[in-house]
Amino acid sequence: MSAVSVEFFIAIRYLKARRKAFFSSLTTFIAIGGTSLGVAALVITLAVMSGFQSDIRNKIFGIQPHILVTRSNGGSFDDYLTVENKIKNNINVSSVSPFIYKQGIIRGIDSASTSGIIIKAIDYAKENKILNLSSQIVVSDIKFDGENIGERSIILGCELAKSISTDAGDEVILMFPANLGSIPKMYKFNVSAVIQSGMYDFDSSLGFIDLKEGQSLFSMPDSVTGLDIHTTNFEKASVTAVELQKYLSYPYKAKAWLDMNRNLFSALKLEKIMMFLILGLIIIVAAFNIISNLLLLSVQKSKEIGIMSAMGFSKYSISKIFFYEGLIVGSMGTILGIIFGVSLSFALKYLDIFKLPKGIYYVDRLPVSIASLDIFVVALSAFGISLVAGLYPARQVAKLDPLEAIRYG
Repeated sequence: MSAVSVEFFIAIRYLKARRKAFFSSLTTFIAIGGTSLGVAALVITLAVMSGFQSDIRNKIFGIQPHILVTRSNGGSFDDYLTVENKIKNNINVSSVSPFIYKQGIIRGIDSASTSGIIIKAIDYAKENKILNLSSQIVVSDIKFDGENIGERSIILGCELAKSISTDAGDEVILMFPANLGSIPKMYKFNVSAVIQSGMYDFDSSLGFIDLKEGQSLFSMPDSVTGLDIHTTNFEKASVTAVELQKYLSYPYKAKAWLDMNRNLFSALKLEKIMMFLILGLIIIVAAFNIISNLLLLSVQKSKEIGIMSAMGFSKYSISKIFFYEGLIVGSMGTILGIIFGVSLSFALKYLDIFKLPKGIYYVDRLPVSIASLDIFVVALSAFGISLVAGLYPARQVAKLDPLEAIRYG
């Protein structure tokens, strides 16, 4: 049997022997329980925060493309078909949809309430492939076929429709500014459908009309203001945007979804890191329990330590016994914590344990996403803290004088 095996065997024996002593076993259980609690809390918290981050990203993809191509000066371009064909040559691009952005004012026929609106004129069939608008429709007019918005028809965000007391099938008035000093242009539209993306800023201000309708209303017969691009993998959107920028060059600019929402996702990332550090303190507190537990063990086993020294065990070998003891306690706590944390995360994900007010969060349960990388980082951190916690008691044990240990043990 190797020296390492002997030391590890003795550490296991010490751990089993402590079960007979109530106070010693209690301190061991507290050390294991503290580590388990800290690890489980970290796993659950990171799973919930990853879930919210994933849910927000999916909602953004329901209203924003992976990549947006516009002109640097914000104006329209007439050669959008040529640009579209160039973009489709990129292997990471799956679909492209042209659009027109315009600002205006909207009010209901039977309502005095008015609201600002951002009109996005689109080819519904193409845009639906990118944003999956059909899945976001909460109510629609019986005339809406789900394939074309229709002539003089509009799709409104749910919050915008609510603000002007309008629903699907109702008529609204759209007003657009004309030349300076001229009377604004006014058009009557029918509400084809109402959508709910889950993003309040979009739901309260955005409306969709047909691209050809928009080109006619805004006197842009062969022009658009931008192109929505969907990639084969959203994680490659930033790289693809850089490639397209080099390929298209000035005056066009390509912007990935992450760049368009950098502040939001930077804040979520920072919040996740801070929660990791704060909840990591629980594991650090548990590490102090491991240290006190091992110091207590060294006092209880001082006579045995002296005997082992007299038998030829080196100070290094004896210190490793107590180091392994701390490692075993920390590893047990980490494993139990991960099992408990992952189990509870799955329960939160698939069972209706916590109900959320859908009117506020747009979800009726906690969004949970269990990422293997998060679990690995938590396990590695807990294991590392346990590793460090076992070093100090091991060094203290190595300093014991064998004769004194036997005499006063």
